[in-house]
Amino acid sequence: MRRNITGWHSDRLFRHMPLVAYGHYGPPVLMLPTAAADFLEYERFNLIESVRWFVDQGKVKLYSVDSVNKLALLNDHASPYEKLEWLKRYDGYLTEEVLPFIRNDCGGQQPIIMGISLGASLAANTFFKHPDLFTGAMLISGSYDLRGFFPGFYSQDLYYNNPVDFVGGLHEGYQLDVLRHHGKRIMIFTGQGEFEAPGRARQLSEILSSKGIPHELDVWGHEVSHDWPWWRKLLPEYFGRLYS
Repeated sequence: MRRNITGWHSDRLFRHMPLVAYGHYGPPVLMLPTAAADFLEYERFNLIESVRWFVDQGKVKLYSVDSVNKLALLNDHASPYEKLEWLKRYDGYLTEEVLPFIRNDCGGQQPIIMGISLGASLAANTFFKHPDLFTGAMLISGSYDLRGFFPGFYSQDLYYNNPVDFVGGLHEGYQLDVLRHHGKRIMIFTGQGEFEAPGRARQLSEILSSKGIPHELDVWGHEVSHDWPWWRKLLPEYFGRLYS
């Protein structure tokens, strides 16, 4: 498997932001890490190995980036305004820096975006704000209501960085038309076991259904916990649906 690490200094984020790419060619997948993890997390936990066949066969090319969650949602010392500023800057980093890099590397192809746990929350936040920039989203074991990171606080900026709010508030227009009619593949996964919260996935699914947005909701069993062995089982299945 071809593995290439690159990166650049992001003026938006005031730091060097590394990126790793796996594979030679194929439809691109942009992977956001969990919690406060880094760009090599999916490799360390053998998630990349679980889909090696798809990468080696040229059916997909993977791109994994760093998070800034330690500075944003997980930063107990930051004010709500600082947390939101970091979210907006990270969104700009993804859409204005990472996506042009991927398109240039993949002959103009747009990626699907995916994330697990908190990575799914941020993937949803980015995808639903910019659905025209992605082919879809794989949202795995995430929460799509971020208000718990902002106790006692609410603002217009939080509304636009909280997927259940701004998707629920979409009305007729370009953004909703793209989500409804442009063939975006939206896949939402949850288990029902330890540390999973299926109500969060169902909440997002109900909002999408109310807006007429096609999507797939997968609810696995009560033995399915919030842990890597299950995600290593899931990802090859999803890649099989998308890239066989």
